[in-house]
Amino acid sequence: MTPLSDRPMPDLPGADHRWVRVRGVQLHVAELGQGPPVVLLHGLAQNWYAWRKVAPLLSGDRRLICVDMRGFGWSEQPRRGYDLTSLGQDVLVLLDNLGLAQVDMLAHDFGAAVAFEACLQAPERVRALVALNMVHPWPQRRDAVRNLWRMWFTAFWEYPVVGRLVLRRWPAFTRYLLRREVTEPSAWSDADLEEFVEATRHSARANQSVLWQYVRHDIPALIFRARRREWLGVPTLVLAGAEDPVIPPSLFAGGDKHADRLEVRVVPGTGHYLHEERPTVVASAVNEMTGVTSAAALTVS
Repeated sequence: MTPLSDRPMPDLPGADHRWVRVRGVQLHVAELGQGPPVVLLHGLAQNWYAWRKVAPLLSGDRRLICVDMRGFGWSEQPRRGYDLTSLGQDVLVLLDNLGLAQVDMLAHDFGAAVAFEACLQAPERVRALVALNMVHPWPQRRDAVRNLWRMWFTAFWEYPVVGRLVLRRWPAFTRYLLRREVTEPSAWSDADLEEFVEATRHSARANQSVLWQYVRHDIPALIFRARRREWLGVPTLVLAGAEDPVIPPSLFAGGDKHADRLEVRVVPGTGHYLHEERPTVVASAVNEMTGVTSAAALTVS
């Protein structure tokens, strides 16, 4: 197992950091605020610091638990355990170890796929979910196949050995993808862009392994509707970017037939990083789903 990162921790005022042992792996969590707990799960090419814009809008009324999933950020980097089932179990055991019976969740990209998995495994543990830029587990087969080409970039990342070499030695490609997947270049400051480029290089094993598992197992499961008999009992709001080049809004049809309450909203003029481009929209969605009104979210434009 690779040791924890010795990279400098980026600063976010009010964040307290600790490590929690989960299924044999030390997971890093950054916590902010007090109140009802919300677990925040980052996507690929990011880590807990992905929530630096949203957290100040929510932490006045909640306890935010920003998790570095196994292999990412400042968590340990084991060789295995990067499939959705294992990552979902990580989240549930983390709740046990933190003494949390039930939480709300906010998750982006692949982190949202992990959040869906946790909700399907143990719906009683999650009160509400806000998922960003990630398709639910029941897309229409025709739409899923038609949009597979949008994942073209994964061909450079997903293969063992080759993918890790690309991630570690070709940072310009990561930089290009991060810029390409937002509609407003100003969504990234130069410093934040370089932070996530370096984070992706450092977490090459996790990024490659997650994609390899997803391409080999989870995309076929989506196409062949392997989860068609499963039911989502957690109230869920999915926010989609109207200009998302990776997960377009056309993929989100049909999920309401497999859930007690699953709503999809398309945010105009946004791409694949809603929390970077429209943090106040994301914070408002969390307020709505959790029933807690944050004064900061109401006063920041």
